[in-house]
Amino acid sequence: MNRKEDIILKAARLFRKKGFSSSSMRDIAGSVGIEAPSLYNHIKSKHEILEIILLEIAEDFTNGMNSICESDKKASQLLKEIIDLHITLTIKKTDQIGLLTHEWINLTGAAREKFLKLRNDYELNFKKVIEKGMMEGEFKKLHIDLTLFSTLSTLRWLYAWYKSNQDMDIDRLRSDMYTLLVDGLTQGLD
Repeated sequence: MNRKEDIILKAARLFRKKGFSSSSMRDIAGSVGIEAPSLYNHIKSKHEILEIILLEIAEDFTNGMNSICESDKKASQLLKEIIDLHITLTIKKTDQIGLLTHEWINLTGAAREKFLKLRNDYELNFKKVIEKGMMEGEFKKLHIDLTLFSTLSTLRWLYAWYKSNQDMDIDRLRSDMYTLLVDGLTQGLD
């Protein structure tokens, strides 16, 4: 890992704990173990760090979703793959994911526009998976936006639960998430 990557990772942890606005360049430098002026050899600003963090994780989700949606698998299998994507990224990038929900509002200009486009594309593809399952009779016919919101909320906040439960067996986590989210949409169909 190079110095810039170390700065980004430690800043993500700091932003998650203290919030972006409450974290200073001096705080970031301290977490990396360098003087604040030395940070500018690697990055331009605190905003650049946030942009890198949020755009990278948004691209990870969007690229993963695009790859999943290229398949002609059944909607329940696609939903399991989306759950896997969230679990994998939650495990690998817990701090970065922790910033998605609230800190994106601190993005400005082109970075904000790009982030919102990535998020909207991701949500649109997610909605298409749920609609596919409903149209093909694999999922219960529920209110589509409520179903999307409920499922996404569970997946988006998984990082908060996982941070305190990292000792849970990953296979058990996947299985339980499938049961909660996939079986909840499929069981009890007429």
